[in-house]
Amino acid sequence: MTDTPNPIRRPLRSYVLRQGRISHAQQRAYETLLPVFSLPYQISVIDLDAVFGRSGPKILEIGFGMGESTAEIAAQQPEIDFIGVEVHTPGVGSLLKQIGERGLTNLRIIQHDAVEVLQHMIQENTLDGVHIFFPDPWPKTRHHKRRLIQAEFVRLIASRLKPGAYIHAATDWQAYAEHILETLAQEPLLQNTAQDYAPRPAYRPLTKFEQRGLKLGHGVWDIVFRKR
Repeated sequence: MTDTPNPIRRPLRSYVLRQGRISHAQQRAYETLLPVFSLPYQISVIDLDAVFGRSGPKILEIGFGMGESTAEIAAQQPEIDFIGVEVHTPGVGSLLKQIGERGLTNLRIIQHDAVEVLQHMIQENTLDGVHIFFPDPWPKTRHHKRRLIQAEFVRLIASRLKPGAYIHAATDWQAYAEHILETLAQEPLLQNTAQDYAPRPAYRPLTKFEQRGLKLGHGVWDIVFRKR
């Protein structure tokens, strides 16, 4: 029996690249506002208080999509600073457009892979919260390995949270909700804030897609854990 080389380990990624169309308005916002409201990716820790020019709570959102909920949450909580991480240009352009229209000053965008952002740019015990709303559920069994919320990624997130800070995930796929709940429960640094699933916190707005689903009887599951 001959030895076989170990397979190369697939690097942890927070996204899968997809093509998307960007509107003219999103493109204009991207070109004019990105230099103002974005943080370039760097392989060194950033001083978030210096970025926002003040001390105070800092919340990181991973994969904000088109940014409607992100902008709404930031608008409703001006005393909190938010960092949105997203790789797809149409979504970044959309959120930048909303930042400009709403006059938001407490929101910054990092257009890069969230894993590398957490690994290199965010210091340990820094964040007051992490939001992961409606990540791709990858429902087919053979695709489960592509799901964002896995033990290794949860461990990384937990290391960046302050003691008492929270991670809040939401999904409309029950099987993924069960996976998220189990994965977070297995992380020793985290503790569930509910018996199992949490009531939707008031700060998370209902999306149009979510409202349509609820009218059709579809479920939505919120999972909120805190760091011990």
